Amino acid sequence: MDEPQSKDQDNRAAIDRKLLEILVCPLTKGPLEYDARRQELISRSAKLAYPIRDGVPIMLPEEARPIEG
Repeated sequence: MDEPQSKDQDNRAAIDRKLLEILVCPLTKGPLEYDARRQELISRSAKLAYPIRDGVPIMLPEEARPIEG
C-alpha cells in the first residue's frame, strides 16, 4: 500500500520540476526559486515569495509575501 503512494509523490516531484522550469515571476518575468520548507516560489528580483497551496502556485502579487534581500 505504501508503494503506490511513493510513486505518486515521485510523479508530483517530476511535474513540479518541469513546472518550475516554465514559471516566471509575473512582475519581472525573472526566474523563481523553490523553497520546499515554506512551500513558496521566490522571486529575488521582485523580492516576493509566492505561496504554493495544495500543490498549486498562487502567482498573484497581492497574495505574495515580501522578502528581504
